[in-house]
Amino acid sequence: MSTLSVSSGHDRRTESRAEDRAGSRAVRLEPVTADTYRAFLASRAGTRLGASFLQCPSWAVVKEGWQARLYGWGRQPHTGDLDGVALVLLRQFPGTRKYFAYLPEGPVVDWSAPMDGWLDALLDRLRAEGAFAVRIGPSLTYRRWDAARLKSSAGPGVRLADVLATEVDPLGTAVAEQLRDRGWRRCGEDAAADAQPRHVFRVPLAGLGTDDMWAGLHQAWRRNVRRAHKEGVEVTVGGAADLPEFFRLLRITEERDGFRLGRSLAYYQRQYAALNAEEPGRMRLYLARLHGEVLAAHTMITVGNRIWYQTGASADHRREVRPSNALQWRMMLDAHALGADVYDMRGVSATLDPGERGYGLLRWKLGTGGEVAETLGEWERPLAGMTNQTLYRAFQTYLGRR
Repeated sequence: MSTLSVSSGHDRRTESRAEDRAGSRAVRLEPVTADTYRAFLASRAGTRLGASFLQCPSWAVVKEGWQARLYGWGRQPHTGDLDGVALVLLRQFPGTRKYFAYLPEGPVVDWSAPMDGWLDALLDRLRAEGAFAVRIGPSLTYRRWDAARLKSSAGPGVRLADVLATEVDPLGTAVAEQLRDRGWRRCGEDAAADAQPRHVFRVPLAGLGTDDMWAGLHQAWRRNVRRAHKEGVEVTVGGAADLPEFFRLLRITEERDGFRLGRSLAYYQRQYAALNAEEPGRMRLYLARLHGEVLAAHTMITVGNRIWYQTGASADHRREVRPSNALQWRMMLDAHALGADVYDMRGVSATLDPGERGYGLLRWKLGTGGEVAETLGEWERPLAGMTNQTLYRAFQTYLGRR
């Protein structure tokens, strides 16, 4: 099913050690088993160390063509005494025994703690694995803009960066400065350089009742949800057998909206199987039907108290009955019932220009009353060595031509 392998175990010969800046104790980094890794994630659910689904062991199965490693660091990582974990994906550079190392929306660590010990240990370990460069994606927020401010600021040529943020996170700012000081560079000022979305849309749910959630919707959204119900749109949770229909609608959506995710039906089938094998219900497929016909289908992923709307698809016809609004409202209600603090609607464009294609999706998401968050984005650095530097430059050239 997948060509990658997941490394685990307790090989003392390859474990890395470094002293943290405070010098209070040694940081030990070791491979850990998937069970130990998952136990750590479960113990941190509901805290600021909550993990993205891209850092779950199951994601290694989803990503064909990559090798995978599960690492943990702490006083005794192999016993489960952990301070942080990382899923590392390794892509071999053609014609060499060198690898590009990627930690999608990871590692899972307390970024407010001193980073030298665990970060140095991680880099040492990856260098020993043959990595010539590393890319990380700290899951920290840098800036936030609420829906009201963004709606009032929209106009020709306006970008998110032109609008004063509602909030700037001091931790995100500090971590960015520390990474720069240590030789890391942001993958690009343009968020398109990142593999994962730098700007995401989130609907805060903590402390809200369902009446509060309904009141938070824009009046057009409430009207559309009511219309869908009045027209007879029925929202249900589907299963693996419904993925071909989801994929058919996704291809229609890609053609209509002018984008291409480049994923196959097999990719979604593998994702659905892997995530739900790790935890039943981790990935759900929601379907909106009218008189038995599926008009829209969206996927949702849950890890602890974090929930994401991942991918949406809809038909070209009967859009006036608003099946996607009905789907999203049901998914938001289910997220709330599952105890989610935030309903994450994933990526949005940085444009606030109504004349640009990307603004349409952002405007639709703004109707939920949520906010846009700019994460720190993805950061890279080559590992020491002339060969690694040369491979890194060649790799950058390759990415620029894709």
